[in-house]
Amino acid sequence: MKKRASLLLALPFALLACNNEGKDSVEKADSANEAKHDDTLRNNIATDEATSDFLVRAADGGMAEVQLGELAQQKATNAQVKDFGAMMVQDHTAANSQVKALAAQRNVTLPAAISDEHKTKADDLSKKSGKDFDKAFMSTMISDHEKTIDLFKSGAEKSNDPDVKTFANNTLPKLQHHLDSARAIHKAIK
Repeated sequence: MKKRASLLLALPFALLACNNEGKDSVEKADSANEAKHDDTLRNNIATDEATSDFLVRAADGGMAEVQLGELAQQKATNAQVKDFGAMMVQDHTAANSQVKALAAQRNVTLPAAISDEHKTKADDLSKKSGKDFDKAFMSTMISDHEKTIDLFKSGAEKSNDPDVKTFANNTLPKLQHHLDSARAIHKAIK
């Protein structure tokens, strides 16, 4: 009887693993969190979907910013662009640590790698060099930070978790600083 119960409990996770083939890391994390969310609803434990979704998207964006920042430190020709890349690595590594801690406390699965969308951006940027790289990188930083600010505002508004709301609200000024800096550097190197 115990073996049968164990097999029945393992079945949803086996099906989840099969359903994750061909998905990027963010989609896999979302699938795992949906299964956990359904299970926690049955057991009256609550990490709401908005919180899980925010943490997954924040982790994906944060990992991408670190990777792109490292790329800028290697490929940029403009000192301001290199310095901005270093700031991305430092600030987003710190934010990623907070996201990981929040996710771990809430049993939220985070992506193991950046999404396909972010991989494509990184691949496109890595093919550029010189001033073309500098301009494209700063343009990417502007659009990424505009999206990230929207994500963090939404996370602060929609999450039911006070710690996640606090993290999102406390991170917004730094993200706004990144956006303002990216715009100024982009304008200066045109």
